[in-house]
Amino acid sequence: MNQEQLNRMHSGKGFIAALDQSGGSTPKALSQYGVQENSYSNDEEMYTLVHEMRTRIIKTPAFDSKYILGAILFENTMDRKIDGLWTADYLWEKKNIVPFLKVDKGLADLASGVQLMKPIPNLDELLTRAVERNVFGTKMRSVIKEANPDGIRDIVEQQFRVGLQIFEKGLIPIIEPEVDIYSADKEKSEEILKKEIQKQLNALDKDVKVMLKLSIPTVNNFYSSLISDPHVVRVVALSGGYSREEANDKLAQNHGLIASFSRALSEGLSAGQSDADFNAVLGDTIKTIYNASIT
Repeated sequence: MNQEQLNRMHSGKGFIAALDQSGGSTPKALSQYGVQENSYSNDEEMYTLVHEMRTRIIKTPAFDSKYILGAILFENTMDRKIDGLWTADYLWEKKNIVPFLKVDKGLADLASGVQLMKPIPNLDELLTRAVERNVFGTKMRSVIKEANPDGIRDIVEQQFRVGLQIFEKGLIPIIEPEVDIYSADKEKSEEILKKEIQKQLNALDKDVKVMLKLSIPTVNNFYSSLISDPHVVRVVALSGGYSREEANDKLAQNHGLIASFSRALSEGLSAGQSDADFNAVLGDTIKTIYNASIT
């Protein structure tokens, strides 16, 4: 584990850029960027186009370690290069930005008010490759739709079980049990979730470290005890369907919680923009997310 990267993630100022749209969400991400489905005829062409989009974002001067601590990559992005360097190496060596990898394979069907992660085949092989590519950590997502204690317990247990496997490979897992922001009992779900997370944290060996990625809580500073837990490197927030402005406003009211936004980060970017316009839009976005993250 890279100690410099660990220190940066634990105490640095900034946020994590989520550039990890996978197969199912890539067409939508490209469409929002102004690249329509008739621009490609197969998955390889699609992934090439999305890598070009991500490369443009990463290489833009505004994408700067002054504001950005880390970036989450999709597997296909990890296995591609930018200017002759593996993407993770480019992020760290050229940008001083810590690289993460999305490892989950999507969500299972709704059961007990939640969507667990689907099984992750060949996870050990993927983690080995991530270590070889100099990735620092991973990210995996589940979703909570209802305040069902059994379902929420199952989600947290699954996340920590896989998280320990990831940590044992020398990587820091980002555990992401997202609470649906449109849930009718979101606040109750968050109460159950925090108790289950704390239970799992209390059971960890003292040297185990994790990160948490959570929906912005209904009650401000609700996750302060998790932020201060010695096992937790950082707690980051997903935008979860909020507009960028609303997500930033809510985030700014939660001390110590930093952003890990995806759609909110790329909002307003277009393939047709000049480099100057692209940099200006991205720069404004990054600064607003950064300001909300350092309150």
